[in-house]
Amino acid sequence: MKSHVFHRTPEKPLVAVSAKGLEITDAEGRVYLDGSGGAAVSCIGHGDPRVIEAMTRQAMTVDYAHTGAFTSEPAEALAATLCAATTAPLDKAFIVGSGSEAVETAVKMARGYHLARGDTGRFRVIARRQSYHGNTLGALGRGGHAARREPFLPMLTEAHLVEPCFEYRHALPGETPEAYGRRAADSLEAEIQRLGPETVSAFLAETVVGATTGAVPPVPGYFARIREICDRHGVLLIVDEVMCGVHRCGPFFAFEAEGIAPDIVTLGKGLGGGYQPIAAAMCTAAVHDAFSAAGRSFVNGHTYMAHPVACAAALKVQEIIREEQLGGQVGVMGALLRQRMEKRFAGHDAVGDIRGRGLFHAIELVAHRDSKRPFPASDGMAARVFEAAKDNGLLVYPGSGTADGTLGDHVLVAPPYNVTAEQIDRIVDRLGAAVDRVTA
Repeated sequence: MKSHVFHRTPEKPLVAVSAKGLEITDAEGRVYLDGSGGAAVSCIGHGDPRVIEAMTRQAMTVDYAHTGAFTSEPAEALAATLCAATTAPLDKAFIVGSGSEAVETAVKMARGYHLARGDTGRFRVIARRQSYHGNTLGALGRGGHAARREPFLPMLTEAHLVEPCFEYRHALPGETPEAYGRRAADSLEAEIQRLGPETVSAFLAETVVGATTGAVPPVPGYFARIREICDRHGVLLIVDEVMCGVHRCGPFFAFEAEGIAPDIVTLGKGLGGGYQPIAAAMCTAAVHDAFSAAGRSFVNGHTYMAHPVACAAALKVQEIIREEQLGGQVGVMGALLRQRMEKRFAGHDAVGDIRGRGLFHAIELVAHRDSKRPFPASDGMAARVFEAAKDNGLLVYPGSGTADGTLGDHVLVAPPYNVTAEQIDRIVDRLGAAVDRVTA
């Protein structure tokens, strides 16, 4: 039957007809293990009746109220829950509908902060090569993934990009992780000096890089050095945890493992677990209070921001994570996932690196293990592994351009926090069979 949906690709995708727990069933009756939660979204599994009941109850009470006139009980409760989830000094949450909106909100928030303080010359945002912060033109303009940016370059704002923190690809032979981290961080200092510190508003970076390079964690000391540089030049630090936050890497915020606190942080995916579209930009009291002290409103709004039903869904998802202690479970099952992946892929000719944190791991596919040489882009290796895994009844999250924005392939694995050991075994076994088949 003809589809009238404008799909991402010319081919119509499978039709999902039901989802429960870790499984999704298509219209042909085939069952798939959702080994990546879509795009690291599904954090408590599909079809949890407690979340569905909370959404239904809220829709029967207040289904929608425009935030220009009203707040709502679930929005207030969700913001309070988020701010109480960490010891970091984050005091306010601006709730929106997607990660891209959250990033644009964060960038606007930083600009508004400087304007409120009379620092009107600060407007530039520095980000990193091999980064991804969303797909709207504003968010894409701040990202550093060459292939995603290329079709829209004439429409994008000027990007100021510094070195990524990607030890596997960029550390020098014999360089310690700490020395490499300082060298990578110092590229930010150099760019701030080049642009003029008085013009720089914020530095934007993912704590653990997701879609573009595949679960790349920072090396020790990197973010401490970044925080120091930002403070010295009056630049706000925005960390993007749309993919890696909300316990995906273990702690509620991935940055907690780095011993630093940002001025602004973005959240998404795991916030609502896929039950409703929702994301947020959180900030410190110092950022928020600059607006109120100057008597300024934050000129930023979206029709469906802080949607009551979405907030109710996210609130229930976070309640389930807390009550079932799933944040701690991420560390336990993440260690098991890493162990199983290393056992299956260590020494594999086509797997150059196994990396990640918590239930957020990836393998990088290479044509030559010792030289780290990537496959030609025309081979489409990540997409082929995705298709082979799907044939095996497994859904994973493929990525390309891993090495330099054009070359390189990786595959992400990000199951829900309540995944079982048996399910992890099945995920790794099916992924291993797919990699073997494609790279034979």
